[in-house]
Amino acid sequence: MNFDITVEIRGVDGVADPEGRTIERALGSLGFGGASQVHVGKTITFALVADDATVAKATATQMCERLLANPVIERYEITVTLRP
Repeated sequence: MNFDITVEIRGVDGVADPEGRTIERALGSLGFGGASQVHVGKTITFALVADDATVAKATATQMCERLLANPVIERYEITVTLRP
């Protein structure tokens, strides 16, 4: 079966996010003073062939743990959808 995998990666609470802070300050200087607690993350999408959705999610989890994310300073959320 073919699946679409989306991995959303963000910093864990308490880890500095200098890019988010820079964006927050820039938004304020542009007149968007209501924006606060800006955090920057990344999204990774890919297609994956697996026997079922459970196997696809387990495989994507292993990918995150070994390469895609740094579990010490990042958290991730995986979404698995069956490709049409």
